[in-house]
This record gives sequence, structure tokens and C-alpha cells, in this order.
Amino acid sequence: MMPEFMLLALLAGLGVALVTGPLGAFVVWRRMAYFGDTLAHSALLGIAVALWSAIAPGFAVTLVCLTLALALLALQHQHALATDTLLGILSHTSLALGLVALYLIPGARMDLEGLLFGDLLTVTAADTATIWATAALVLLLMARLWRPLLSVTVHPDLARVEGVNATAVNGALMFSLALVIAIAMKVVGVLLITALLVIPAATSRRFARGPEAMAVLASIAGGLAVILGLAASWQWDTPVGPSIVLSAGLLFLVSLLRRSAGR
Repeated sequence: MMPEFMLLALLAGLGVALVTGPLGAFVVWRRMAYFGDTLAHSALLGIAVALWSAIAPGFAVTLVCLTLALALLALQHQHALATDTLLGILSHTSLALGLVALYLIPGARMDLEGLLFGDLLTVTAADTATIWATAALVLLLMARLWRPLLSVTVHPDLARVEGVNATAVNGALMFSLALVIAIAMKVVGVLLITALLVIPAATSRRFARGPEAMAVLASIAGGLAVILGLAASWQWDTPVGPSIVLSAGLLFLVSLLRRSAGR
């Protein structure tokens, strides 16, 4: 019989995989992997803000991620630097600021390894419930905005002509990313969150025949990565977060090999 902590870890990991599938599809389509990395790195700063101000960590992480996204949009409009340069500056600055802020908190004892690489085996029933509730919220929001999101992704100018509020749609996508990053920290950690968004979506892209199919297959690929990663961690006592990401990478490699063999 599966131990309770393993069951909770499995349920939490599958909840994250479920929502990172469709969200990761848009990250891949829009080539936002570096943007996702920047938001993920800022999550550590969100934890520091939560400890300094005694507010809920999930709320603080979401708030910091959204603030960083808005700051990036404002800087992009100035056209002073290329977007990838801005992302590099914001990503590493926010990560460094978060680390320094955590060390400066009086009397704080933080599991930095858990924050950076995840600590899935320590999730509680409350954590799992929060993950599934947040995943359900994000999935409902994406279902409601699926067509506008696709329109803005495929042809932004045409979408605006058709009456799509691109600013609101992009804002909803950033809000969804911030929420998912906040809940995914426990699973794979700050440094590996983007991998769970990008790799399963990239794997499913090689087989999907449409946007909806790619979103579903990405969730399935992410779920398989969680199962394989947990199994590897249990069998060989490896860290869970990296094991999940490595499993996702192996699934992507298998997809490459199968597609090459099928040609």
C-alpha cells in the first residue's frame, strides 16, 4: 500500500501537471520560456516579502510575479533594451534580491534547497487541496478565454481588429502564470518550474494535431513525468523535483526518437 506522504505527493504533482499542460502550451507557442523563468525566479523574492510582511506566501508570490510582469511591460514600451536583455536583468536581479532578503530576515530558518528545487514529499493535505483549487481556477479561466488567447497568440493585430481586448487577455495569462508558479514551487522549486511548463508542452507538440490536443497531451506528459519522477525518487533516493524534470526530459527525448523512426 502506498504511504500517505507518497499519495499526497502524487496528487499534488498531478494537480500541477494538469494545469501546466495548457498553460505551457501558450508559453511554447508565444516563445515565453525565458519570461516564465523570470517570473519563477521572482517567486523567491515573493517568499521573502511574505516573511517580512507576515502575509500568505502564495499571495505574496503571485503579487511579486505580477508586479515584475507589469514592470517588464513598462520597460518594453521604452524600447531602451531588447526584451531578452531585460528578462536577463530582471530574472537574475530578482533571484539575487530574494536570496539576500531571506538571509537578512532576523531569526528566519529557510530550506533554500527546498525552495530552489522543490520538496514534494513534504506536501500536506492542505497543500494538495490548495494546488487542486488553484489548478481548477486557472483551468476555468483558460477555458473561458481559450479562443481569445489563441487569437492573440496567432495574430495579435487581427485579434484587436476583431474586438479582442489583448491587454486584458495577456493580463489574464500573466495572472495564471503567477498563480501556477506560486503552487508549483512546492513540487519542482523556483529553478525548475519553467521546465515543467515547457518540456511537456514541447513533447506534446510533436504529436498533437490541434491546439486543444496539444494542451491535453501536455497535461498527460506532465503527469507521466510526475509519476516517473516519484518512482525514481522512491527507488534510488534521488531528489524529487529534479527527478520529475529529468523524467520530462527523457519523455521528450523518446518523442524525438519515435518521430525520427516514423519518418
